[in-house]
Parts: sequence; structure tokens; C-alpha cells
Amino acid sequence: MRNTAKLTTAVLAVGALTLGLSACGSDKDSGSASDAGGPLVVAASPTPHAEILNFVKDKLAKKAGLDLEVKEFTDYVTPNTATEDGSVDANYFQNQPYLDDFNKKNGTHIVPVVTVHLEPLGLYSHKVKSADALKSGATVAVPNDSVNEARALKLLAANKLITIKDGVGNDATPADITANPKKLKFKELEAAQTPRSLDDVDAAVINGNYAIEADLKPASDALVLESATDNPYGNFLAVKDGHKDDPRVKKLAELLTSAEVKKFIQDKYDGSVIASF
Repeated sequence: MRNTAKLTTAVLAVGALTLGLSACGSDKDSGSASDAGGPLVVAASPTPHAEILNFVKDKLAKKAGLDLEVKEFTDYVTPNTATEDGSVDANYFQNQPYLDDFNKKNGTHIVPVVTVHLEPLGLYSHKVKSADALKSGATVAVPNDSVNEARALKLLAANKLITIKDGVGNDATPADITANPKKLKFKELEAAQTPRSLDDVDAAVINGNYAIEADLKPASDALVLESATDNPYGNFLAVKDGHKDDPRVKKLAELLTSAEVKKFIQDKYDGSVIASF
């Protein structure tokens, strides 16, 4: 993460482009990121996205003739608003259902370039060793943005902890639960806050990037984990519509889907992050 600008949960007064999705803010960038002759500025979540980008920057970019600048954001909102307004050239942090929802709600024009990896969503607990051990009336924290909350409920349903209405898809909320044999209660939190809730709730559904940041190992620590097979939640490099043909973007897309990056993902994350190419 060295040589990146760490952006924290503070600033989100971006007018109408406000969304109570998953967490929180940024500093103002100096200068524009729209100069095609300058460095390619990419907004990314710290883990694993910025780590993967920094591997590319340190090991591959110079040889490929790419000047890459990585900016870290701790939320799921600002990277898209910054890409839309040109503060950054691209972002790498999200999946297709999330982006579709964001564009629809905010009138943004962000499009995917290339899918790089999957971070399986998992259920974690400091209080029980298995999902079956959750007691009646247990409280489960879930992300409060619409797509990740639906994803969390689908994970619980796939593991027979609840049943949800057919066809609700990425719009599922606790109101769509049709059977809840353990009488689970749900605490809706910003996605970035879910790991911090583990001492206060019985279990929490946590996005892969936030789990890794909290020193959880999805492949071994999750009580239940999303299947990687036919999973629609792969994370991709994204740009504002009309910028996919930027030669710098094309070059980064090639590097992000190289054999070197696949090996880096496999070696560093040991199944907690899975290459999608």
C-alpha cells in the first residue's frame, strides 16, 4: 500500500451523488486525472484491490510503459463518484450487481472493463463455531446497502438458516424472509463496520475485502462461505462510459489479468481471494 493516498471516512458532500451504501469518504484530490498523457489514477479499496494494483505498479507497470497511481478509499461510494467526475480515471472495488444499483440510483455512467477476482462473502462469529450453533433469537449483522444485504440474505438462505421469497434477487431485505426457524434478528450496518460488530452480535456477514482487512481468513474462518461457482459478484476494473479505449486503461486491464497477477493472488490470499480469469 506504499505510495498510495489513504482516504478515510469523512468527506461525502458530493451533492446529489449521495448513497447510504457501504461506508465512507475521501480527501480532495489535487489536480485532474483526465490527462491521457499522465499517470493512470485508479481508486481502490485497500484490501485486496490496492494490494493487487500495487503489485502491478511495483512489478509490471514500468516494463509495460504504464505510469500507475493508486488511491485508497475505505468506502463503496466515493470511488464511483470520483470516477464519474474525473477526479480519478478508473476504479477497482465492485461487482456488477452493485454497479447496476449504483448507476440506477445516482445517474452515474460507470462501466466494467475486465473482471479480476472474487471475494467470497462469509458468515463469521466470535461466539459460535458453526452456523448450526447459533441460538434461537441470535443477532446477525448484515451490510446495509441494498445489493450486499441481499447477497448476505442469499448466503444465509443457501445454508438453510432462513428462506426468502423466490425472485427477489438483489432487492431482498429482511422483509422478504418467509421462514426463520432460529428467529434470527438482523442488525443492518455499513459494510465496513460489520467486522467491528463481531463482539456485539452473535454473527456477522462480512464482505471479503473487509474480512481480510480485519485479519479474518475467509477460507478457514468463515462459518459458511459463498460458493465461487457461477458467482456473479466478481470484482472488476471500471471506468466512466467512453473511457474504455484509453490506452492506459487497456494496458492495465491486460496486466491485471496476467499470469503474474494470478500467481500473486493465489500465493498471497490462499483461497480467500480467487482469480476470475
